[in-house]
Amino acid sequence: MREVLLVVHTGHQSNIDLARQVAGRLAVGGVTTRVLDDEARDLGPSCCTKVVPADDHAAEGTELVLVLGGDGTLLRGAELARPARVPVLGVNLGRVGFLAEADSDALHEAVGHVLERDYFVEERMTLDLIAKVNGEVVVKTWALNEISVEKLIRERILEVVVEVDGRPVSAFGCDGVLCATPTGSTAYAFSAGGPVVWPDVQAILVVPSNAHALFARPLVVSPKSHVAFEIEATGHPAALSADGRRTFELPAGARIEIVEGEVPLKVVRLRQAPFTDRLVEKFDLPVKGWRGPSAAG
Repeated sequence: MREVLLVVHTGHQSNIDLARQVAGRLAVGGVTTRVLDDEARDLGPSCCTKVVPADDHAAEGTELVLVLGGDGTLLRGAELARPARVPVLGVNLGRVGFLAEADSDALHEAVGHVLERDYFVEERMTLDLIAKVNGEVVVKTWALNEISVEKLIRERILEVVVEVDGRPVSAFGCDGVLCATPTGSTAYAFSAGGPVVWPDVQAILVVPSNAHALFARPLVVSPKSHVAFEIEATGHPAALSADGRRTFELPAGARIEIVEGEVPLKVVRLRQAPFTDRLVEKFDLPVKGWRGPSAAG
C-alpha cells in the first residue's frame, strides 16, 4: 500500500479545497493519504484516511511528504520528512515559493508524477548546531536554510566574534549574523546581502547583517568547516533562530557552533531544468536581449 503524508497551509479555504481534490485523486490512484492531527479538522473526513501526530514519526513509512503552501509550510514539511528519511515535494500556493518544485497551476501535473512514480530525488545539505552557555549545551537543532543570531534588544548592537575552523576571523557590532546553506542562499541570507549559490555546490555561507566593521563581507567556506559565533560576554542577549521556525533566547557570552548536517533533506524533483531557469523565473530577472551560444558563432 502506497502512502503519502499531506501537509497543508489550512489558513485559506482555497488551499483546503485543493487538498481535498489531491487526496481524492491519490485515493483513486491507490495511494493512501495521511494527514496531521492539527490539520485534520480543517481538511475534513475526505482527506483523513489516516491521522497522525505532528512529530518526528509522522512521515515514517510514507513514500513522500506532499506539501501544499508557501515556503513556511514546506519548511514544516521538511521537519517531518527529514527524520523519516523520506523526500518532500512542495507545491507553491504562496508568493515566491522558492523551495517548491511546482506552482499551483501545475498541481494536477505534480500529482500525476507522484501517481506514476515519475520523479527523481536529490539531497540538500542541512546544518546542525549546538549553542553553549558556560560550556553547557542549551540548544541543539538543525536548519535547511539558515541559522541566524540576531540582537534581542532593538536599540542595542549585537557584538559578535566569527570563528572558522577554530580560528577567529572577525569581530564586529551588527544587527545579526547568518550561517546558511546553498538552499538558504535565496532566502534570508539573500536579503542580508549574501551571494546566490547553486544548490549542487557544497558550501557554508557566513553572512553578517548590517555589520559595523571594515571587514564584514559574506564568506563562503568549505562544507567540512566548523563555524562558530561568540556573543560578547559583556554585551547583550541574542535571539537564535533555525529557519525562522525554532527560536531561542541566548544570554551574553553564549557560543553557537555550526557544522554540516549529519542528515540531509531529500527533495523531490519533477524535471531536470537547470537552477538558472528557476532563479530567473522566481526573481523575474531581466534576460531580454539574450541570444544564446549559437548566435555568437
